[in-house]
Amino acid sequence: MANEPQGDLALIGLAVMGQNLILNMNDHGYTIVAFNRTVSKVDDFLAKEAKGTKVQGAHSIAEMVSKLKKPRRVMLLVKAGKPVDDFIQELLPVMEKGDIIIDGGNSLFDDTNRRQKEVEAKGLLYIGTGVSGGEEGARRGPSIMPGGSPAAWPFVKKIFQDISAKVDGGTPCCDWVGEQGAGHYVKMVHNGIEYGDMQLICEAYNLMKNGLGMSADEMHQVFAEWNKGELDSYLIEISRDILAKKDTDGSPLVDKILDTAGQKGTGKWTVINSQDLGIPITLMAEAVYARCVSALKDERVAAARKLKGPKPLLPAAKDPEKKKAFISDIRDALYASKIVSYAQGYMLMRAAAKEYKWNLNYGGIALMWRGGCIIRSRFLGKIKEAYDKNPKLNNLLLDDYFRGEVKKSQKGWRNVVAAAAKRGIPVPAFSTALAFFDSYRNAVLPANLLQAQRDYFGAHTYERVDKPRGEFFHTNWTGHGGTTASSTYNV
Repeated sequence: MANEPQGDLALIGLAVMGQNLILNMNDHGYTIVAFNRTVSKVDDFLAKEAKGTKVQGAHSIAEMVSKLKKPRRVMLLVKAGKPVDDFIQELLPVMEKGDIIIDGGNSLFDDTNRRQKEVEAKGLLYIGTGVSGGEEGARRGPSIMPGGSPAAWPFVKKIFQDISAKVDGGTPCCDWVGEQGAGHYVKMVHNGIEYGDMQLICEAYNLMKNGLGMSADEMHQVFAEWNKGELDSYLIEISRDILAKKDTDGSPLVDKILDTAGQKGTGKWTVINSQDLGIPITLMAEAVYARCVSALKDERVAAARKLKGPKPLLPAAKDPEKKKAFISDIRDALYASKIVSYAQGYMLMRAAAKEYKWNLNYGGIALMWRGGCIIRSRFLGKIKEAYDKNPKLNNLLLDDYFRGEVKKSQKGWRNVVAAAAKRGIPVPAFSTALAFFDSYRNAVLPANLLQAQRDYFGAHTYERVDKPRGEFFHTNWTGHGGTTASSTYNV
């Protein structure tokens, strides 16, 4: 049967991620069919990067599908949004009942929910999967977060787990996340946490550079040291390497890079969704806004001439012992803020699981993020332990281990936020993490006054501390208002 189809999976989209995933699958013994909208890219790929492999090319959707074993598995790695919908519409007529369409791009989870319904209505199965780890991860082993039609999982499980990163003696950084858009949702939260981690590292760098007057080489040493302890992670590692990189003239390359950050939108989606669910992921929100502020470069340059504040150099910069102690405080601030950021990310996932009726495995998610992805770190092993010990854990801050770590780090954290405020060094993520921590650990907040204000101007009613929850009251504050209360809603 020479004409029997050989293809285990087809992949559409030959940008770097697509090419690297195909080569990774080929390394693991799978026969992959490559297709791209611009078909010349298929020939280029087969002639260059895929030369000498079992990768097959296709020059049309129909030819691609004809080369696949049943059930046919087609994976899209194309730009999120309309391109995904367009390809699905092209695939549906040429695929059969039980075939599987996989979206491996950064799609919004709402879109995945909708697409799964549409695809299943035609008798096919659908998977929306997060893939993290960048180009290197795609080639050597990414973190893969699949969700969608549960019936599709057995048909892709082996391929996905074979090609994913491995941790702790061979455990794959890939497992079934849940129904509908759960896989893309978890990837979205991953990206939100990634925004937070990056911003925290930038604030630590800024404090050392402008607060302590340290050189790139000195900071490189600090990051190298941090990467040996609890902060051991991919982002600390690459920050260490970036600070050591020299430009052609021998000066630090990082100093030549313009301070305006870009973003593709996944961090923004996380923040928008958190507002829909009423979950305070304050650190990720500040990280998104910090990028927005950085993009106002021309305005900042103009403002710097007119708006004056204190000189940023800290007294500790001139005393080697105090400097060393303050660097240790910065590390504590980074570590404690990171714990808050992940606690907030998990709060969001818990709320989403409840709202969308997903059954998420929180320890499993931490394991998926342990390797292959951008936020991979030693720290995630501890999160997995926390949820293994107590799957119903309400908040990571209440876990014994993390509670102890925050307790140890708290003095340094407060010291850094206070010193930064006094010296005019912006630390939006460090300070919002501390504000959240202080709010969360307070049994009483000033929202009683806020509710009184709402009732005063809008008759929004309030509950009383001396009455059962769920009983609402309205006061005629001015003596000439009515007694009618306004309806209320809670996010």
